Amino acid sequence: MQVFSVEGMTCGHCVRAVTQAVQRKDPAASVRVDLAAKEVGVESSLTADEVISLISEEGYSTKLA
Repeated sequence: MQVFSVEGMTCGHCVRAVTQAVQRKDPAASVRVDLAAKEVGVESSLTADEVISLISEEGYSTKLA
């Protein structure tokens, strides 16, 4: 599982937006969001750069944790 630090997530809508962004590209991806820690864990065939790009497109500052 790759873990990313994601700034700007504050609510359930944010969780849904990040999860759906990744799963649109890889429907089999497992996405775990921890709002308190500002972290997103992704189990996917996507590369880290692809995941960062997808989450960033939703408006969140993202980097590998």
